[in-house]
Amino acid sequence: MFRPNMFEAQHQLLDMENSTYKTSDHEMGKMRAEDEFESNRSPIENIEALSGDEQDPNQRPKKKRYLRHTQYQIQEMEAFFKECPHPDDKQRKELSRRLELEPLQVKFWFQNKRTQLKGQHERQENQQLRAENEMLRADNESFKEALSNAICPSCGGPAAIGEMSFDEQHLRIENAQLREEIDRISSIAAKYVGKPLITYPHLSPQLPPRSADFGVGDFGPQSGMAVDMYGGAAVLLRSAAAPMEADKPVIIELAVKAMEELIRKAHAGEPLWMTASPDDSTGTLSEDEHSRTFPAEHGRKSLCLTSEASRDSAVVIMNHMNLVEMLMDVNQWSRIFSCIVSRAITLEVLSTGVAGTYNGAMQVMAAEFQVPSPFVPARESCFLRYCKQHSDSMWSVVDVSLDRLQVNPIPGCRRWPSGCLIQELPNGCSKVIWVEHVEVDDRDVHSIYRVLVNSGLAFGATRWVATLDRQCQRLTHMMASNISSGDDLMSNAEGRKSMLKLAERMLMSFCNGVGASTAHGWTTLSGSGADDIRVMTRKSIDDPGRPPGIVLSAATSFWMPVAPKRVFDFLRDENSRNEWDILSNGGLVQEMAHISNGHDPGNSTTLLRVNSANSSQSNMLILQESCTDLTGSYVVYAPVDVGSMDVVLNGGDPDYVALLPSGFAILPDGPVADHGGRALQAGGSGGCLLTVAFQILVDSVPTAKLSLGSVATVSSLIKCTVERIKAAVATDNA
Repeated sequence: MFRPNMFEAQHQLLDMENSTYKTSDHEMGKMRAEDEFESNRSPIENIEALSGDEQDPNQRPKKKRYLRHTQYQIQEMEAFFKECPHPDDKQRKELSRRLELEPLQVKFWFQNKRTQLKGQHERQENQQLRAENEMLRADNESFKEALSNAICPSCGGPAAIGEMSFDEQHLRIENAQLREEIDRISSIAAKYVGKPLITYPHLSPQLPPRSADFGVGDFGPQSGMAVDMYGGAAVLLRSAAAPMEADKPVIIELAVKAMEELIRKAHAGEPLWMTASPDDSTGTLSEDEHSRTFPAEHGRKSLCLTSEASRDSAVVIMNHMNLVEMLMDVNQWSRIFSCIVSRAITLEVLSTGVAGTYNGAMQVMAAEFQVPSPFVPARESCFLRYCKQHSDSMWSVVDVSLDRLQVNPIPGCRRWPSGCLIQELPNGCSKVIWVEHVEVDDRDVHSIYRVLVNSGLAFGATRWVATLDRQCQRLTHMMASNISSGDDLMSNAEGRKSMLKLAERMLMSFCNGVGASTAHGWTTLSGSGADDIRVMTRKSIDDPGRPPGIVLSAATSFWMPVAPKRVFDFLRDENSRNEWDILSNGGLVQEMAHISNGHDPGNSTTLLRVNSANSSQSNMLILQESCTDLTGSYVVYAPVDVGSMDVVLNGGDPDYVALLPSGFAILPDGPVADHGGRALQAGGSGGCLLTVAFQILVDSVPTAKLSLGSVATVSSLIKCTVERIKAAVATDNA
């Protein structure tokens, strides 16, 4: 029920708030003048001004003479401030040396600049609040006028508030509730866009992960901006502010320029790309030539980051339109590149395309990219993805970081225009030209992986193209209706599909559990005999794809002076399994089913039976996925229940089969040569980097506490396995 005196009280309150804002504006004006003056003063003189108390009180203070920075010094520090507002001691010394200033002067200039920007933000917020105050005041006046002119519906005379009809009262109450809801949403949006993301009460940090795969690709555009992807804080979204309507013209301009740059980088030769031959589709990007060709198109290059650029091409067995759809669908994209993309989400869809196609589709995405080892930090990035059709048979998809539109850009990884050109070829094939160009902070990469990461093979275009080619071959074999009578032992088409889907989920779960994702933290156990062992625990509750209880994951990576292919063939061969697999306990390993899923004989899915003398392990089944390409190989396996596997082999749903995958990731220790003998880059010793990872259910009660004995057992298991592999491979390699 509304009362006239309520609006009078609101009116007085608004007048008081308005006068407060006016006083604040006057004070802020004085602060602004002082800030601008202080930001250009010499910090050395500021110190002298502060030490005036040490002078003789009877002596008249001398007039201070302030030193002004030159225009060049100010411009250079302004440019550095945009990239790094909080420089460390090393950066300040470098700036002072280059600008011929004292380090203390540089330090105080940055302090004054941050204070000045803080004052500007406060003034902007004050102006916004003042405008909202005026709007509320106008609404208040209109309400007062409407109440004074209210007419009784019964007699036609002036109406008191208590004489309003029930419907009118209900409408007014509903109107007030809607206005409160609008104000609440507006305040949240303002905080979200203008400041780092915070956790609101309705975002529970206790949400369990959706599946055994940590929910990779399970969230689409409908998930919302602040969805907790993995049960904790939304790590990928902590500074990925969604663009507002006012930013869309800037975003469109950014997308168009990024697309133009991608096309030019995809087709250019020297001097932009330094190649071994005119027909070479790879090469090394000349950073100087890139800066001259694309001067400051997407922001200033960071002095704190290292540039990585690569290009490669391949012909893949997939229709060009299916490729476009796969790249624009975050679920499919995450699944196809699960060995590279650990997590991904669509933040906002700005355009769905023209006439039911992806031509012109534009979306803001956040993703995390990984190497299958806990020794290489994952790379987070928030970027714009834009798709364009150039002709009936040519499409392109480009990614570019949105650093300029973010208040707090994600540190450590910036995507310059990267992506691929897709050209239609006969027989359902496509030619793909892939370009990867990023700036990253790779200081935390383990020393044994530095050569691989610096060469570009860890995150570069060659790895994306090789993974895409291998996955296209796998999809082709999965969908094949005519099964050859070669080495395949399964003739049931539905059983083949179910088994391949189960193996795909197993590989995804392994990759997402072995990398150094920000979604989970590793604890290092040193002194194990092998390299440092990293362990972590996860709780599984009501997850049909994982046994319920406490799961302990342990992983380590180390270098071996053996070729990657030799290690891969040894680990995937069932005849040599009892040389390293402690769980088989020396029993005979027999292949029960075999499905080829690629041109390389090493790409296969197999079902193994372990005939052990131990009654508890007798007739144990093991599902194994083996896959390899130019940039890396995987051997992943998991014990499976006999009854569940019978359902899968008969074409049943594989999502309800509980798996705890363990296995190996084998990467070259540096650049290698492709199948044609062409060196991708110089370097590398011909050895391999082997990651060993185990997942073990240590307690079936999710609320139980982890014991030190369980950790010691898993550590001993990894140590023993590593020693067996080294001994066996070294003997065979001698």
